[in-house]
Amino acid sequence: MIFAGIIGLMTGCAGTEKSVFTPTVKNIDQAAFSKVVDGKQVELFTLVGEGGVGMKVTNFGARVVALCVPDVNGNPVDVVLGFDNLDDYMNAEPETFYGASIGRYGNRIANGRFQIDTVTYQLAQNNGINHLHGGPKGYFDVVWDAKQVGDSKIIFTYLSPDGEEGYPGNLEITMIYELTENNAFKIEYAATTDKATICNLTHHSFFNLNGEDDTTINDHVLTIDADYTTPVDAGLIPDGTLAPVEGTPFDFNQPIAIGERLDVNNEQLDFGSGYDHNWVLNRTDDGMMLAATLFSAKTGIQMEVITDQPGLQFYGGNFLDGTTVGKSGKPYVFRSGLCLETQHFPDSPNHPEFPSTLLMPDETYKHVCVYQFSVVK
Repeated sequence: MIFAGIIGLMTGCAGTEKSVFTPTVKNIDQAAFSKVVDGKQVELFTLVGEGGVGMKVTNFGARVVALCVPDVNGNPVDVVLGFDNLDDYMNAEPETFYGASIGRYGNRIANGRFQIDTVTYQLAQNNGINHLHGGPKGYFDVVWDAKQVGDSKIIFTYLSPDGEEGYPGNLEITMIYELTENNAFKIEYAATTDKATICNLTHHSFFNLNGEDDTTINDHVLTIDADYTTPVDAGLIPDGTLAPVEGTPFDFNQPIAIGERLDVNNEQLDFGSGYDHNWVLNRTDDGMMLAATLFSAKTGIQMEVITDQPGLQFYGGNFLDGTTVGKSGKPYVFRSGLCLETQHFPDSPNHPEFPSTLLMPDETYKHVCVYQFSVVK
């Protein structure tokens, strides 16, 4: 494998002999991420895959800072939103979650409260009255231990202590990021606990396959293999039912542009806020399945989401408002990025009818998510 020299090290895009990349984002200076936070050293790492994908990642929140993939002409496109320095990640108000690892519980828990057996646990209420993404200092805001293994793989570990953000049990987490030879970004999670707890880890990159400096994702064509969603209230908490998607704006079983059914006075899109919902994937077993496909006609880039999880959160960037400025010096505006988060369902600990997120001391939490990139001509 051949690194792309100064270009690969100083920009968000790293290249290989199979795909020679040129700079596409502002230079990302490693020194801008070198800082001691909470007594631990933060760094910026460069990964390159054999198929031409390059990635920058920091151990602060195990965040993907840049992810560059070849477009239909072989040119590199940075497809994730993010910043070019650590301070912006640490000081973002409100928290952006750009490229972050999420836990101990991804998504929302109603009133920040749940029970295990007869014990009630109260978590931080950091999203109105509800708990979101592990609390104000979730895994997106901690410094992970990191060990790079070769050019294309990095292993993150973190010990989440008993009581952290209100969660019971010492949770030991191993999370592996890998760029595969066929242009996939693969995430493997494993976690164990010494006390009964709940666990629902996920990844929160904001994607724009047109390029991270583009202004919309509404032109992206999306497919989701799901016949049901979990309807939510005004606080985005599920009511416990499953709603069929057929005949509604939530039906992505056939490819359709994301923006086609937005802003058309359709009351079925809850509260007029757009997409921020959990889809119940059409699983036939507990193995890996193709959950979603995303395509940009502008670049020809296609991204497939493959997972072993029961749910997929599609968030359409409804809360992006231009107040944060990204790597390219341009603001991230309304619906300029989207998330496809593989997960268990929101508020599952309070809904016994949902797949369980309970983790016991004799069990290992496992989760695999693959973002597979290709081009369509």
